[in-house]
Amino acid sequence: MTSQPRTRVLTGITTTGTPHLGNYVGAIRPTVQASRNAHNDGFYFLADYHALIKCDEPARIQRSTLEIAASWIASGLDTEKVTFYRQSDIPEIPELTWLLTCVTGKGLLNRAHAYKASVDKNHEAGKDTDADVTAGLFMYPVLMGADILMFKAHKVPVGRDQIQHIEMARDMASSFNHLYGEHFVLPEAVIEESVALLPGLDGRKMSKSYDNTIALFAPAATMRKQIAAIVTDSKAPGEPKATEGSALFQIYQAFASAEETATLAQAYADGIGWGDAKQVLFERIDREVAPMREQYQSLINNPAQLDKILLAGAEKARQLATPFMRELRHAVGLRALASDATASEHKDSKVALPSFKQYREKDGQFYFKFVDAQAQVLLQSLAFSSPNEAGQTIARLQNEKGAALTELATVFEPMTPEKHRLVCENLDLL
Repeated sequence: MTSQPRTRVLTGITTTGTPHLGNYVGAIRPTVQASRNAHNDGFYFLADYHALIKCDEPARIQRSTLEIAASWIASGLDTEKVTFYRQSDIPEIPELTWLLTCVTGKGLLNRAHAYKASVDKNHEAGKDTDADVTAGLFMYPVLMGADILMFKAHKVPVGRDQIQHIEMARDMASSFNHLYGEHFVLPEAVIEESVALLPGLDGRKMSKSYDNTIALFAPAATMRKQIAAIVTDSKAPGEPKATEGSALFQIYQAFASAEETATLAQAYADGIGWGDAKQVLFERIDREVAPMREQYQSLINNPAQLDKILLAGAEKARQLATPFMRELRHAVGLRALASDATASEHKDSKVALPSFKQYREKDGQFYFKFVDAQAQVLLQSLAFSSPNEAGQTIARLQNEKGAALTELATVFEPMTPEKHRLVCENLDLL
């Protein structure tokens, strides 16, 4: 009996500000919960390279890195059981970014939401299309793709506004795999609908960019003051209030149980005053956050301890990243010259391995083929409606070999018994 394969889950937080409730319910709390699942293999990182795109204040980036690391640990992340690291401690990530850059179409990056938003803003202001647009902003999706693909993440928890970046990472992986063989896993976005976009003080998405956040580990008095600043309508106490569109209610729902949420919804219908509703929200949040504040402050006061934890996490991450990068360098031709100067029978065994080639045809459908060391097609798939379906089938063949080949016979072109035998023999070489 084989053990169930572990699902690799990866999440990062950009280090540009103090962690807020949106970070907590959207990224920190879910990843802490996921890290306790024995079937998950968690990769959690501080996205400080990404921070350079948005922030040119070195002290702020350094402080934010400290605060986010402390927040994750204080919230219950066991760094011994996951891979917890600072992005900039992994030199293989920018190297992989360049490899992905070379297989990513500019047209794909033109469609990135952040870039398009900057272009639209410039057009509205009558400025040049790319005014104040850095290459870093334009290339942001490729760096994110490298973060994900480096560690072969299966699941990437993101807000709904980040789904596009996961789709782009899949496109990059597919392009690379098509050119150089099956090296990357195609990731999937995971969205927890109830907390995908937590509203801030003004009703817009809670974000450092909008300056509408509620700090996660602020002193209780400060948090109470911030909650008091949540924008509400002008309805007086006694007047029924709508829960739909209420930022206050949505924030409460992200912390409360179903029963607690129903109770507050009834209080809205009964005309609870906004001041009382804000007090209910403060008490509910503080009940969850208060027990974690002491450890958070202890970590903030001991940055050397956090440095030690992060460097240990980076060493663990690089045990995977370094050999994988060596494999990718070899795949694209960045090899020792002597390896190509020898006779063909003595070439590196990597060159002689069979591989999968995944691609999209003009009919819009997705296919893959399995080829031997001489690039002869051994197995041809039928059409899949999505690259994810094709990728999952490839993954089963890689993991289960001949057993999967038999079970999945209906998704391939017909094979003779001899061809079936050859495919099984080549699958065993992977």
